[in-house]
Amino acid sequence: MSRFRQEMRIMPRPVWAIAALVWLAFFLLMFLFPFREDQVLRHWPPAGIVAISLLPGIPLFILVLLIGYVYADAKRRGMRYVMWTLLAIFIPNAIGIILYFILREPLLMPCPHCGTLVRPGYAFCPKCGTAMGMACPVCRSTVEPGWSHCARCGAALTPSPASSPART
Repeated sequence: MSRFRQEMRIMPRPVWAIAALVWLAFFLLMFLFPFREDQVLRHWPPAGIVAISLLPGIPLFILVLLIGYVYADAKRRGMRYVMWTLLAIFIPNAIGIILYFILREPLLMPCPHCGTLVRPGYAFCPKCGTAMGMACPVCRSTVEPGWSHCARCGAALTPSPASSPART
């Protein structure tokens, strides 16, 4: 399964239904009113009328889906999903959606022991205390593999050759 399909599956089914209803309402609005009121448009061929009625609702359909994605993705990442959804709705020209994609937090990681979702960068699981990765032996902050010293306290992470006992 592609990454795009996986991301589309996080959106709740009601979002898809709302997007389809918005598109259908816009289609009916465009199909019924302009072509009955205007004398010139009334004589268009049926295929042209349907094409002109179908296309303008597509950007609204996509906008509703993006708002639904912001809701589901923010909830999945442990962010304030109601606030981000409202920002995506009320900030005009999709700027709220763009801000969300710029400012969103990384995905939560499951604890290998208890399965609790934990933010990346935590050295230990807040529920069971299991180590989530490597930690500094002095200050217990998260360190990355390959570091020789802790970025917070400067403690050596691997024993240096000078401090190891000499072989004779």
